[in-house]
Amino acid sequence: MRIVLVGPPGAGKGTQAQFIASHLSIPKISTGDIFRANVSGGTELGRQAKQFMDRGDLVPDEITIAMVRDRLAEDDAQDGFLLDGFPRNVPQAQTLKKILDSEWGTRLDLVLELVVDEDEVVRRLSGRRTCGQCGQICHVDWDDKKDDLCDDCGGRLFQRDDDKEDVVRHRLEVYQEQTAPLVSFYADEGILVGIDATGPVEEVTERALEAIRRFDT
Repeated sequence: MRIVLVGPPGAGKGTQAQFIASHLSIPKISTGDIFRANVSGGTELGRQAKQFMDRGDLVPDEITIAMVRDRLAEDDAQDGFLLDGFPRNVPQAQTLKKILDSEWGTRLDLVLELVVDEDEVVRRLSGRRTCGQCGQICHVDWDDKKDDLCDDCGGRLFQRDDDKEDVVRHRLEVYQEQTAPLVSFYADEGILVGIDATGPVEEVTERALEAIRRFDT
């Protein structure tokens, strides 16, 4: 299957993408992972992308589209894939549709929307802390943290710039303005399915898989 996962920041797309892709034996293709790898590696692309990411803005389409096209051309994506983080707006969706049709003679099978309200997103993201030594992520509420040290390696925890509350709320504004219209676009295409993304991770995954099974029959 060829699937796109959409939803606001903090909806759990990365976690669900991993589980769903593994269950379906297809590669998870995440632009977020590609961007972060370039940022941590100090590449020119990473330096350009970081300026946008730190503000909670979207990386320009031409950079994103070129990376996705190259990734979709790799052998492991020929029989299916799950896209996490792309497309982020209607022009990207239109370009993806053209690429799939004109270059590979195929199309998307399903767009899965993870639905979660704004207050829950802010709580999830602004409470995250990242270990500066090993990269482990924890949450100040869910992990009952009483200090600012990593439980795994003892490294010091910090709050990423894009997890600060004001940046999170700006990211949600950007999502509503630029990414949310994808819901209408894919609904018109007849391939959109929405699921409730609140609750335990395992329950959300089961809802997603059940939606995929229903859509695939």
